[in-house]
Amino acid sequence: MSAETGGAPDPVGPAGAARTQSQHDDDALGELGYRPELKRTLGNFHTFAAGISYISILTGTFQLFYFGVAFGGPAYWWSWPMVFVGQLMVALCFCELAARYPVAGSVYNWAKSMGGPHIGWLGGWMMMTATMVTLSAVVLAYQITLPRIDDWFQFVGDGSGKTDAAANAVLLGTVLILFSTLVNAFGVKLMATINSAGVFIELIAAVALIILLAAHITRGPSTVLTETYGLGSGQPLGYFGAFLTASLASAYVMYGFDTASSLGEESHDPSRNAPRAILRALIASFIIGGLILLFALMAVPNLFAKQLSTEGLQYVVLVTLGSTIGEIVLWCVVVAITVCTLAVQAAGIRLMFAMARDNNLPAGSLLARVSPRFKTPVVPAVVIGVVGVFILVININQPQIFSVITSIAIIMIYVAYLLVTAPMLARRLRGKWQPAEGKFSLGRFGLPVNILAVLWGAAMSLNLAWPRAEVYNATGPQHWYLRWGAFLFVGVVALGGFAYYWFVQRHRTGVLAEHRAVLADEPPAAANS
Repeated sequence: MSAETGGAPDPVGPAGAARTQSQHDDDALGELGYRPELKRTLGNFHTFAAGISYISILTGTFQLFYFGVAFGGPAYWWSWPMVFVGQLMVALCFCELAARYPVAGSVYNWAKSMGGPHIGWLGGWMMMTATMVTLSAVVLAYQITLPRIDDWFQFVGDGSGKTDAAANAVLLGTVLILFSTLVNAFGVKLMATINSAGVFIELIAAVALIILLAAHITRGPSTVLTETYGLGSGQPLGYFGAFLTASLASAYVMYGFDTASSLGEESHDPSRNAPRAILRALIASFIIGGLILLFALMAVPNLFAKQLSTEGLQYVVLVTLGSTIGEIVLWCVVVAITVCTLAVQAAGIRLMFAMARDNNLPAGSLLARVSPRFKTPVVPAVVIGVVGVFILVININQPQIFSVITSIAIIMIYVAYLLVTAPMLARRLRGKWQPAEGKFSLGRFGLPVNILAVLWGAAMSLNLAWPRAEVYNATGPQHWYLRWGAFLFVGVVALGGFAYYWFVQRHRTGVLAEHRAVLADEPPAAANS
């Protein structure tokens, strides 16, 4: 008891400090013009888990290892540190933004704050569409893993038919999207609990896999890191061209770290915790994933086995570690895919909610409605889930479903990131960017880091979208619209979406009254008018 407060409980202490911090976080949100509606329940590990589960080391490495080896040979491994350095530049810029704008729908709000409402809308639109495509791409990883554990999971045909794998992938992916939609709709606490438990399992499994593969090493790194299978010979760019194609396998893994900030309105002290979570998630993924890929190539009995470029890392694990231990690892991969799906959809929900709250989407009031029971936007969860299933269904007979959907998802993410880093660079050059005082800041390194982030994003977006037949039209017959599919799809989404915004939605934009922060001199009723 405190004598000065007449016997009232002392507010100083863990509970009092938490209430004070929560109030401070809500006040910071109010300064951005929004009323706090989402429940703050996430701590440090939750935000870290959200970022690292979106990146998902085991999901990405196991899903596209075969692609990297097929188009770049074992030496494709060098694309892993290359992508990390480029994405680190982007992540450092995002850390400054996360410290200053700890708000839901991070990429949308950052693009809006840096480039104005039009750039903000386009960035949010691209990221939201990319998230739904990414959701479809991630759940396809079930098909690459589950039938390798047991043939029972191949429900469509026996897997030998031309479209058996694609059709079965749609079936398994639809079940996973349904599960993720239900979990996300029931509130962030349930999602974060499952997600954190899954990340814990994934990290333990990843470290165990590194140790197990290291114990079976049969060749040195110099052999692995210089083996190209002769790919690229006779081509204009030689092996460099093959390497650029294979780099998609690494580019697919290392993005989504901004999710740690997208949950900012549901996190404690997000302006400090989100930047740390972004960097920790990216660096941990680089180290652990890089070692898994390297040791797998050093441990596989036959470095020239055809299965490396067809069955991928799943083959390496089973043939190197044996069926029992191998299947245990693959079950951990299934867990990783599941929590990655949860994180991708959670990020998409917050992004859609943030745009709808600004009345920047059709039916904005409905999409931005927060369930009084679950304290989460339920309608966006359903919409994203339905669109994700639709994307799967229209590709049900597409043999190259994996590479096509994955490639387009990555490109759109990179473009959305560019719509943040490029306007941020423009503000720096005009001397109008000021990091949050006392929070994460790049200081004098801000300008060179930002320049590198923009150059990297532009170069990699062009590389990933390049009309390569082996990526966008891998099976005959050849069609120009398939080879140029990335440019066509991304172009239609960007131009079509922005045309709708320009002629229709921009005239309605503005924070909806029910979500607007109440000013000190404004009566509470005004916020609900």
